[in-house]
Amino acid sequence: MIRTVIAEDSPIAQKYLMNLLEQEERFRILGCFSDAFEAESFCRSHEVDLVLMDVLTKHNHSGLAAGERLRKAGKTRVVAVTSLVDPDVIARARAGGADSLWYKDHGGEDLLTVIDRTLSGERVFPESAPRIELKEMFSDDISPRQMAVLRRFVMGMTYDEIAEDLHMSRDGVRWNMKELIEKGGFANKFELMIAVVSNKLVVTNLLDEEEGIRN
Repeated sequence: MIRTVIAEDSPIAQKYLMNLLEQEERFRILGCFSDAFEAESFCRSHEVDLVLMDVLTKHNHSGLAAGERLRKAGKTRVVAVTSLVDPDVIARARAGGADSLWYKDHGGEDLLTVIDRTLSGERVFPESAPRIELKEMFSDDISPRQMAVLRRFVMGMTYDEIAEDLHMSRDGVRWNMKELIEKGGFANKFELMIAVVSNKLVVTNLLDEEEGIRN
């Protein structure tokens, strides 16, 4: 029997995961939580073999932060499940936030196969974050440096602050933003920002701890 916990704040996704596992007699669902940190607390006081961990949960609590602590603490396997296409998500999951990662909305290997491979000791990750369309360009048209600029702009930093943080000139920041606006066919930088946030390409509100330490 695979003792399983689900951490997922979407009622629809939560129901899907529960129904999927309930069709398999080998899974025993011990608990279902909308908050990653509540799931983490439960796992610390129970014998749990598997956690299906949403990346962004209730109160903006990070499933990757909770997953990393659980992996360090014991034998629990953590499969991150997410609809976030931010490249930082898959990078952090690979770096220790999860044993494996499965994208909810972007095809790929089916979840049960990912779970089985994970429980057998594999680490299962897509080769890269999903490629999504942003008006007249695609997400993989954005360079890593431009992603770094975008991320800081979404966080509310000024061009001067971005330039200082990334050790580049203010004109360099402006040039990168201008190129993205033109390449994507956006009217201005705010339309660009709305597009990257609404398509979950840039996520800045994951909280690692109760005190509000950001990823």
